Amino acid sequence: MNSQEEVKNFITNGHKVYLKHLSIDCVIFGYHEHQLKVLLLKNKGGYWSVAGGFIKHEETLQEAATRILAERTGLDKLFLQQFQTFGEPGRSIRTDEQVKALSDIAKAPIAKNHWLLERTLSLGYYAVTEYSKVNPKADYFSETSEWRDIDNLPPMVFDHKLIVTEALKALRMQIYHQPIGFNLLPEKFTLPEIHDLYETILGKKLDRRNFPKKLMALGLIKKLDEQKKIGAHRSPYLYKFDKRRYDKALKEGIVLAF
Repeated sequence: MNSQEEVKNFITNGHKVYLKHLSIDCVIFGYHEHQLKVLLLKNKGGYWSVAGGFIKHEETLQEAATRILAERTGLDKLFLQQFQTFGEPGRSIRTDEQVKALSDIAKAPIAKNHWLLERTLSLGYYAVTEYSKVNPKADYFSETSEWRDIDNLPPMVFDHKLIVTEALKALRMQIYHQPIGFNLLPEKFTLPEIHDLYETILGKKLDRRNFPKKLMALGLIKKLDEQKKIGAHRSPYLYKFDKRRYDKALKEGIVLAF
């Protein structure tokens, strides 16, 4: 929604298009320079949130989550995983300042019984993508959309900091069973680069000899006849994911014991 008319129609008649009381919140992870980042929105009114939205009546949950991600990133083929439902009483109560900010956006008073102010349960999804592929997009409700370091998050609205925390837990658990790194690295990478990625996500040190051996033994990555020029006497070989084996591992699962 990028126009005043679209926003006004959403606030007034959105419940006719979208399901009430149920939303999707997407934690979008990106990786850049040995740091794990999260794509956040700074909404008008000054509070931060993860990317989210409501579900259309005719949409599946996956379709709604994919649409929300595409609106925020411009990408529609991200690894996407539902991880938890958030529904504590009071989790979606807006402060007077937040209601005022919403009224200012709508350019009309928001009644206390308005559908947007009712209790809302949220389905938590997380997605992973290569940082450089995303052009963060704000909308009429937001001042900006930008990447923030996972270890330096700003104060967030509702329970969104908890949502990010739980998404990170799910990502760390899932990375032992699915080759998520494919979505966070360039097409071609060195062994130190994929090693550093997994260390960053897991938040712990991994053996530099055994880690690549495990990936190679599973057939997830393959060595290329290309080298990366880093400097004098430093030209490590490049690798890439084996897409066929990667897709199979996503479907059937794997066990990565680091």
